[in-house]
Amino acid sequence: MTVEAIGCCGAYCGTCKELKAGTCKGCKFGYINGERDINKARCKMKVCCIKKHYNTCADCQDFLSCPVISEFYSKNGYKYKKYKQALEYIRDNGYASFLKIADNWNGAYGKYK
Repeated sequence: MTVEAIGCCGAYCGTCKELKAGTCKGCKFGYINGERDINKARCKMKVCCIKKHYNTCADCQDFLSCPVISEFYSKNGYKYKKYKQALEYIRDNGYASFLKIADNWNGAYGKYK
């Protein structure tokens, strides 16, 4: 998979059956190339990330202080902690290293070796 399969928030869509079958556009597909109108997207994180031409929020220099990112990761639920962990891993190790690990997951998040 490619970097486009990583959601702005850190969710990994590369394992999604619908995305692989072409029946799901995922978080970013269609917005990047202009097929879908980013101004109609409801996710504040996605709108900000795509408008700034970032691959994910891991690319943002304001990652640690961004109120949009902080609000998203403060939600209850295990997955939000895992998505944040993904972006932190990307910031520390890069996209290639992340994709190498994530391609072995069964879902949107997994374990790091």
